[in-house]
Amino acid sequence: MKFGMNLLLWTGELNDGLTPVLTSLKSMGYDGVELPLFNLDLDYAAWGRKLDDLGLARTAVTVRGEADNPISPDPAARAKGVEATKRTLDCCHAAGCTTLVGPYHSALGFFTGKGPTADEWKWGVESMRQVAEHAGQAGVMLGIEALNRFECYLLNSHADSARFAREVNHPNCRVMYDTFHANIEEKNVAGAIRDCADVLVHVHISENDRSTPGQGNIRWAENFDALREVNYDGWLMIEAFGLALPELAAATKIWRRMFQSEEQLARDGLKFMKEQVAKRWK
Repeated sequence: MKFGMNLLLWTGELNDGLTPVLTSLKSMGYDGVELPLFNLDLDYAAWGRKLDDLGLARTAVTVRGEADNPISPDPAARAKGVEATKRTLDCCHAAGCTTLVGPYHSALGFFTGKGPTADEWKWGVESMRQVAEHAGQAGVMLGIEALNRFECYLLNSHADSARFAREVNHPNCRVMYDTFHANIEEKNVAGAIRDCADVLVHVHISENDRSTPGQGNIRWAENFDALREVNYDGWLMIEAFGLALPELAAATKIWRRMFQSEEQLARDGLKFMKEQVAKRWK
């Protein structure tokens, strides 16, 4: 098992001020970090070398918006979405990120007032197949993320995201599982993990209030028991949000500080994950 920390707790863009944070995460015992890939004009090859020097492996996360929505009825918008994610994959390759996760299957926070149409589903699969071809060339695995109904409408359950990935039908297109979204959308979290087990490549460990894992109301025993049952052995990546990034706080609806400090959250979260794994994986 690999233990990681999503850097969105501190920033939406890599910058030199993160060096003490990265050094601290390594000293705590983290194996790697998840990089926010929103600004695609940074020198990601240099960041890859820096993270290599620190001994931190990495994955990455990105999103799509209304202007580059891969399920838009406008073919030009769909094409922009495909190209934007392809360019993101090039950045992943440069930085040495093994997996790109996130809701880049459709526009984050954009709604039509109804569920996905057959055309939107078809456009999404067609767009993602093009992205997956590029991911194969870049040597990066896709981990498609289902979000709760308040953040998107295309993929809300892990059964949906698994079906979507199977229809894309490419070896570089798989899914990720997120404990926060599952807590809202899934009637049975163990069943949700089983539903996507054959295409599961990544796991976000996220508390119900987006703060320190293990200190809220997520049904953690059920989640970890099911992950052990399906023999999951990949990244357990903490995804937590705070107030450091105003635009992210607005998007994730985080108005209150839910933890003492980012360092406390990272330290306690890592301890919690390692304890849960030690109980189950021998």
